[in-house]
Amino acid sequence: MTRVHAYAAPSEAAPLEKTVIERRELGPLDVLIDIAFAGICHSDIHTVQGDWGPQQYPLAPGHEITGTVAAVGAEVTKHQVGDRVGVGCLVNSCGECRNCLRGDEQFCSEGAVFTYGAPDRDGTITQGGYSEQVVVTEKFALRIPDGLALDVAAPLLCAGITTYSPLKHWNVGPGTRVAVVGLGGLGHMGVQIAHALGAEVTVLSQTLNKKDDGLRLGADDYRATSDRDTFRDLRSSFDVILNTVSAVIDMRSYLSLLDVGGTMVCVGAPAEPLPVQVMSLIGGRRSLAGSNIGGIAETQEMLDFCAEHGIAAEIEVIRASEINAAYERVLASDVRYRFVIEAATFAA
Repeated sequence: MTRVHAYAAPSEAAPLEKTVIERRELGPLDVLIDIAFAGICHSDIHTVQGDWGPQQYPLAPGHEITGTVAAVGAEVTKHQVGDRVGVGCLVNSCGECRNCLRGDEQFCSEGAVFTYGAPDRDGTITQGGYSEQVVVTEKFALRIPDGLALDVAAPLLCAGITTYSPLKHWNVGPGTRVAVVGLGGLGHMGVQIAHALGAEVTVLSQTLNKKDDGLRLGADDYRATSDRDTFRDLRSSFDVILNTVSAVIDMRSYLSLLDVGGTMVCVGAPAEPLPVQVMSLIGGRRSLAGSNIGGIAETQEMLDFCAEHGIAAEIEVIRASEINAAYERVLASDVRYRFVIEAATFAA
């Protein structure tokens, strides 16, 4: 085992603290990555605070990881030392089930191994990117295109693929009318990607405070959901609604914004249930769906797409010692639009 500096939560009620974690020795198909940057995702906070179920502590979160390859196993062919790479929400899967074979490793029938807080194949609990280094199987290390800087690329490994995958799955393109609910870490990526795909994009946010940002990122319209006229004016206006918020919303009102045959896709995951009246779906042959990141090939496709179209996360780079303050700011919606930790500061 290799010991590296990291920040981890000692319990669900405690702030993250500086510590040392162990990384497995390099296997024949493994790559060792010197982490440069690690994004902070709202799901990091949900997980370490036990919102989505009990965890084993201490737990180092982080699944938006970029860096460079420091060493490779004897049988590695995909990467070489010095390559710019990233690691997202997945670090392993069975590779043999129907879902894995079609490129949906996130839905592995044997259980996908997520980057932190998950039982790995060796029985250990995975530890995430809030650390100096990580060891992963070569297949799960993604190539970062030259057109993307490592700091702004980090959030693409979660926020980027979380929004890209459903937009592609529901065939968003020219002529598609898309509403993005929330202009946060996920939403600001969804707007950029939907715009680049050729859709007509409207942001639905509680207030107009971020309207200038939304229009700059590619939205054609920006409406406040605190204004009840919004739901009257936009009734039956959208083919796809991408719900990026991790909070309970009035589903009946939002579903009324879908045209006949439209789909609302939830990618934000609130801790509380979302109540849905079935008649809101039946009345317009509407669909309510969910989407969970994407497979490895699709994640690479997303990275290449973002590099080609000049899409990147808007970030605020912080030191590791600022993580707990950053968590408080995320919970207060006080970030535009993603915190990214400079990994060199984990040992400071």
